[in-house]
Amino acid sequence: MTPQAAILEPIPDHARHLFFDRVPGADPRAALRALAAACDGRKALLGIGAPVPEALGVTIAGLRSFPHLPAARPAIPATQHALWLWLRGKEPGDLLHQGRALEALAAPAFTRVQVIDAYRYRDSRDLTGYEDGTENPQGDAAVAAAIVQGLGAGLDGASFAAVQQWLHDFSAFDAMTRVEQDHCVGRNRDSNEELDDAPASAHIKRTAQEDFEPPAFVVRRSMPWTQGADAGLVFLAFGKSLDAFEAQLRRMTGHDDGISDALFRFTRPLGGGYYWCPPMRDGSVDLAALAP
Repeated sequence: MTPQAAILEPIPDHARHLFFDRVPGADPRAALRALAAACDGRKALLGIGAPVPEALGVTIAGLRSFPHLPAARPAIPATQHALWLWLRGKEPGDLLHQGRALEALAAPAFTRVQVIDAYRYRDSRDLTGYEDGTENPQGDAAVAAAIVQGLGAGLDGASFAAVQQWLHDFSAFDAMTRVEQDHCVGRNRDSNEELDDAPASAHIKRTAQEDFEPPAFVVRRSMPWTQGADAGLVFLAFGKSLDAFEAQLRRMTGHDDGISDALFRFTRPLGGGYYWCPPMRDGSVDLAALAP
């Protein structure tokens, strides 16, 4: 069982997210084999969306497309793609060239449809100044939360990723008092301590992982992004299944009790997708479960 190393390692200084759709009618197998050989799981992580196994006529246990939640308030867009590459490093220029090389390998079976450049802000904070991923499980607990085990060769060591791009409204955020901002998150921004008097809509109360049944633990690897005047967070969470993330998302959007997460006062998702991140074998991504 060898997961792609990026799943359990700290976030890098810079990252580049590349999303690809299938070219209709093209056979994806050669491109998948080339990408699997080129991705080391640490500097380049490969994620596969539901359209790929569907095209190959196979099933990956636990993989599905990003959900449509018609009752969600606000709306949660689903932008499911066929492939996702997460490139990690210290220099944005290196990630640019690495991405171009991988994009060439993906053609002509896949076409790039979106790129998001992300970066570490201060000590892993969101651009609002709040620490991100405070409740991340560590060590063996992170492995238990994020890595598939007990399903057999080609599946053990895999993980499932939920990726969402969130756009912040900084004018709305700045218009709040400091107390209102802290109550949206449920923590004091300076000390990062939980607030005893946080309202039920506070983000940490909406997503407290131990409060779900079963517990909804995920390993978060989110990073800020900026493009022109727009900016926000690339939310990224890894789990042994997609159920934990989806349970949190449903509670954030009021499906459980009608209470929406207070984060929606100043941020909203632009899109989201689910991806299966295969295990590693002999230095390459193991696609045995897809039999490409």
